[in-house]
Amino acid sequence: MLDAFSRRCVGWHLSRDIDTRLTLAALERGLTERRPPAGLIHHSDRGVQYASGNPFDNAKAESFFKTLKTGEVYLKEYQDFAEAKDNLGPFIEAVYNHKRLHSALGYLPPAEFESAFRENDDEPAGLA
Repeated sequence: MLDAFSRRCVGWHLSRDIDTRLTLAALERGLTERRPPAGLIHHSDRGVQYASGNPFDNAKAESFFKTLKTGEVYLKEYQDFAEAKDNLGPFIEAVYNHKRLHSALGYLPPAEFESAFRENDDEPAGLA
């Protein structure tokens, strides 16, 4: 789950199954992380496996997954599911959220972009 404003990954979960529990776990993690006020807009393209969705419907998410795959998944040979899970979280938080530069954010990583925005005292609702 990405914050569309800052591109920060705020909710994720890894599962062996693509089902409702997977989606709800990622959503719950994002809600816990952000604690958004009433009025939050949550967008989902529902995914190609559910509705033959067009990947261009959610370009930010597609870009995130490309970064995750090329920066972490394709570079490792995980021995098992637990090892994959143990490696994905640190990559998302340490690399993607705190180091990965985004041209749309003035070549700042998401966490730094949010900090700079907060310093300007123009914090949008729900930006924790």
